[in-house]
Amino acid sequence: MKWSEICIHTTNEAIEPISNILHESGANGVVIENPLDLSTERESVFGEIFELSIEDYPPEGVYVKAYLPSNSFLHETVEEIKQEITNLSSYGIDLGSNSVTINEVDEENWATAWKKYYKPAKITDKITITPSWEEYTPKSSEEVIIELDPGMAFGTGTHPTTILSIQALEKYIRKNDLVIDVGCGSGVLSIAAALLGANEVYAYDLDEVAVNSTELNTKLNKVDQVVHTKQNNLLNGVNRKANVIVSNILAEIIVKFTKDAKENLVPGGYFITSGIIQAKKQMVIDDLENQGFTIVEINELEDWVSIIAQKK
Repeated sequence: MKWSEICIHTTNEAIEPISNILHESGANGVVIENPLDLSTERESVFGEIFELSIEDYPPEGVYVKAYLPSNSFLHETVEEIKQEITNLSSYGIDLGSNSVTINEVDEENWATAWKKYYKPAKITDKITITPSWEEYTPKSSEEVIIELDPGMAFGTGTHPTTILSIQALEKYIRKNDLVIDVGCGSGVLSIAAALLGANEVYAYDLDEVAVNSTELNTKLNKVDQVVHTKQNNLLNGVNRKANVIVSNILAEIIVKFTKDAKENLVPGGYFITSGIIQAKKQMVIDDLENQGFTIVEINELEDWVSIIAQKK
């Protein structure tokens, strides 16, 4: 199958609205290439390895890229995207050069090229995430290794929101706990919960691709007998009493099921939320408190927020 890479040369200011346009046009995700990344100093506390090439970045502004199937509707879709982006200027958004280019990408090359950038990463003092195709030797007998094959649809487990989630799981999970993972994606949080001692983990996601990915990765980590994966819309129809519920998902989605989360927690149980941008932090806090939760911890990494709430 052939795919087309659509690349918009724009400004930092326009990244979010353009990304939204691309998502609404059928892109599963976007790539941001910002030359500021080349000079950004990064802490290596999580063991990340950065291999950036100046040739991939514009001399000024940013590239926003997405991938769409090369089919008979592509030209029409691209023209609609161009028009919607141009219309953003009427809202006072600086679009910069606003140039759009299209390149055809072979799926086989695309499916494997990104793997060279994915290396083992130490997420916490105890947990290291490593790609399934990389050999890795644990540094100590207490190190917990999560092997992950995220495919093209999911991240590598080293995004700040995932790191915050795993740090919280490591702190709050107790041996033999029952854990629910809402929006399981690649299954990395479910796997972490199982390896940290949870007796049962229930992983839910509306996306069939996510369910299949989680099943693949739980088998890869030999926790498929502990992690029970199911296609489900948030916690609709779920009636389990969990010690911990974790959800690394958008803030707007979190507030849709805080009531269900409370009903599915034992008294004193923890609701770990992540995937929250700074601008939405207070919205989530207010919603959790309105449902009767007590906020016990708020953690931040880069521009992302994780909120841990406890059922009274």
